[in-house]
Amino acid sequence: MRRMLLLVIGSAFSLSAFAQANTQEVVVVESVAPASPYHAVVISRTVQAINYLHRSGATDVDLAGTALMPAADGKAKVRSKRGTMEVEAEFKNLQSPTTFGNEYLTYVLWAISPEGRAENLGEVLVGGNDRSKLTATTNFQSFALIVTAEPYFGVRQPSNVVVLENVVTEDTKGTSEAVSAKYELMERGGYLPTGYKFDPVVLNANLPLEFYEARNALRIAKSEGAEQYAGESYRHAVQLMKTAEDYAVSKHTEKKALIASARQAVQTAEDSREIAVKRIAADRQAAQLQASSDAQASSQADAAAAARLQEKAQADAASAQAAMATNQVTSAAAVNAAQADADQSRLLAQQAQEGQHKADSDKAAMRAQLSEQLNKVLETRDSARGLIVSMSDVLFDTGQYTLKPGAREKLAKVAGILIAYPGLNIAVGGYTDNVGGDEMNQKLSENRADAVRDYLVAQGVATLSVSATGFGEISPVASNDNASGRQENRRVELVVSGDAIGSPMNTTIGTLR
Repeated sequence: MRRMLLLVIGSAFSLSAFAQANTQEVVVVESVAPASPYHAVVISRTVQAINYLHRSGATDVDLAGTALMPAADGKAKVRSKRGTMEVEAEFKNLQSPTTFGNEYLTYVLWAISPEGRAENLGEVLVGGNDRSKLTATTNFQSFALIVTAEPYFGVRQPSNVVVLENVVTEDTKGTSEAVSAKYELMERGGYLPTGYKFDPVVLNANLPLEFYEARNALRIAKSEGAEQYAGESYRHAVQLMKTAEDYAVSKHTEKKALIASARQAVQTAEDSREIAVKRIAADRQAAQLQASSDAQASSQADAAAAARLQEKAQADAASAQAAMATNQVTSAAAVNAAQADADQSRLLAQQAQEGQHKADSDKAAMRAQLSEQLNKVLETRDSARGLIVSMSDVLFDTGQYTLKPGAREKLAKVAGILIAYPGLNIAVGGYTDNVGGDEMNQKLSENRADAVRDYLVAQGVATLSVSATGFGEISPVASNDNASGRQENRRVELVVSGDAIGSPMNTTIGTLR
């Protein structure tokens, strides 16, 4: 059967009229201490991604159950068509998603690119004999297939309740590679509401699954701040949910109309949730930018004051010495006065030195913080030239300089970090291996460096703070005599420097790459 009995579902809306007419079960979710309703975690999973050859016909791919649902299995047929890839999948032995928690109501099929980007291919509805089918398309050419349990069909980020993954067989066409792609997943149990009190919910197996998915979508959107940060979209979703509820209590409503309203409510609620998340992140980034700017201004003011104190101390000391030499002061009082001036000068000099040390310490702390933030996105190391952020050539198509989607996502995060640190200089350098002619490699390195610079600027990094240079095949970091070494040499580096982050964190710098 396609429909399943739902056990516990929280809702911010009531169906009092329907409850009086047809009550089956009532559950109350009590509020607890406020907390975030769910959490995004970055998890690394190793899965076989397949590069489906363009216009090469159909490819059969098996799907196997994970440790969470070992009995589940399935098959997918992937066809390369003009401008798209068609995925026709069939699944067996799928248990009710509520097995993993009452917030999970459905399954979703995902395509995962080698760079870790996830694309929702559609809802997997459990049918008769726990079987289901789904046909979808994707613009990815290289991707892995996974199935996850979700609170509603319109999610844009997979949960970590992965129940099926594709496996490569002898019949699989195309080039396969094992990739350990890091992609954001919703932590299991994280959808459960906390800090919110929901009205009693009437559970009725006769209502369509989409109705309860819409309730989940609204609940999660509200708890993510959509009511405050995406008010117009959220209110629209609420109105759509109200329409669906009206259909639910009507004796003459067609089920198709109810499902249509519920699905639209899901999509609108998810839009409002995403808008809210982005606006909250923008506000947080603006606050961090202001705090960083204030800290830098304070540090610079302290350094300037320390320099002035040191200059005054040196001038006072020189004046005292000159007075003693010129006037040949012999009285004890004069000697004591001169000594007092000298002591005062030394104290001022010490204070100036301490102020300079504090300024240097603040810069070192800011440098360490920046390095840690950048290293979470791309490999970053410290050097005498500055913080060096490395991008491998896998972020570009072979011999091309167009950034892949995964590269753009990483660079967008890097840009967001750099914007919060005013006064930085970013030097983008492109490098290649020694395969091909010198002129071709030089041009390719320049184009890749320009592409990265242009994207950073488009993301808000100050134009005058970013430069781009192509170095061709010079400055290799590994041997060009083997494939792994050549891959290391094909790279783009961002050298981040500036007085705001001072000198290297490590006083001893090894050989620069």
